[in-house]
Amino acid sequence: MKVYKFGGASIKDAKAIKNVAKILVADEPNQILIVVSAMGKTTNALEKLAQHYFEQKNDCSPLLEAIKTYHYTIIEALFEDKNHAVYNEVNNFFVEIEWVLEDEPQDEFNFIYDQLVAMGELIASCIVSNYLNLSGILNQWADARAYLQTNNNYRSANINWPVTEALIVKTLPTILKNKLVVTQGFIGNTSENFTTTLGREGSDYTAAIFGNCLNADSVTIWKDVPGVLNADPKLFKRTVKFETLSYGEAIEMAYYGATVIHPKTLKPLQNKNIPLFVKPFMASHESGTKICETQKAIKTPIIIVKNNQVLISISTKNVSFINHNHLKNIFVAFADVNLQINTMQVSALTFSACFDFEEHQFNTLSKILNNEFNLRYNTNLQLITVRHYTPAVLKKLSQNKEIILEQLSRSTAQLVLKYKIKE
Repeated sequence: MKVYKFGGASIKDAKAIKNVAKILVADEPNQILIVVSAMGKTTNALEKLAQHYFEQKNDCSPLLEAIKTYHYTIIEALFEDKNHAVYNEVNNFFVEIEWVLEDEPQDEFNFIYDQLVAMGELIASCIVSNYLNLSGILNQWADARAYLQTNNNYRSANINWPVTEALIVKTLPTILKNKLVVTQGFIGNTSENFTTTLGREGSDYTAAIFGNCLNADSVTIWKDVPGVLNADPKLFKRTVKFETLSYGEAIEMAYYGATVIHPKTLKPLQNKNIPLFVKPFMASHESGTKICETQKAIKTPIIIVKNNQVLISISTKNVSFINHNHLKNIFVAFADVNLQINTMQVSALTFSACFDFEEHQFNTLSKILNNEFNLRYNTNLQLITVRHYTPAVLKKLSQNKEIILEQLSRSTAQLVLKYKIKE
């Protein structure tokens, strides 16, 4: 039994979805559960829609119409029969979005975000499932919210593992004996029956949850890269593909922001020694990268770049030392707004933290901290993390940039950088 996860790029248009069908046909007669992300850049578009709706600044109709047009263009290219059930099914999902938008926002932003943004995965999986059935690949669409039970920590929900596992093993193994299953990544459900999301790029994590609970033979993430590389090929001309990586190394990479794998993905698989494959969806015959239990040492520097960073420096209003009580209050504030610190530094008088800049979260954090602290910050920064670094690599990466903050350990270096202004 296998779990396949297809990300947004691998189902971004009709041609890509047809390629998914080819991959599945080539892998018959295996039992496969398919986890689907939102199509293309739909999550970004829905995030923008949620922000506009919450702030009530503009009419949301043009944003929603653009999302509709994108999806119906794909549907029309896949289904010649304009009376096919997929048209009505997808329309029903869009009606749910319209119901939310009809009223003025009454709930917190994170709750609204989850109810709207989750629709991307539901719509995508509906289209993929219907097309696979049309192509003779028998499958059953399954709502992930019926299986993945979470707390109500919206936008970064935590899985209730005992309940989730019980729900998965109750029905899915029986279904998988006769047909494939198509479900959604990224989304879950609370005990009050409200939709939650597992964090940005959380579809990888969903695949790992299903893989763990179903005791899968393997989990495969289909990407637009040949496997796990030592750097982003969009940023660096020369990259190295790893044939094999240990769970530990992959966890470190994901934690520091390597976008190829969601940070929470590896541990559920490592717990049951389930290998994770990262393979190219346009060259499914290639080996990709296998992540498993291995002692193979890595000597190649691994470079992880995160843009749009903010560095905040926090000091007490009475210019006293930063003590453990101050730190406790600072970390509680970050937790309350679901902000992940990417790197930090403590001195006698200041606490500095670098994290992804998201305007709503940053403004909320600032309001909380301003009650007790003085704040200074820089935006539009770049964070570069290098595993297995060398001085030469760090020098090259920081060329023509100002180092705002630097952290070095035995195996990992982190640099917060600002581009120098040319005179």
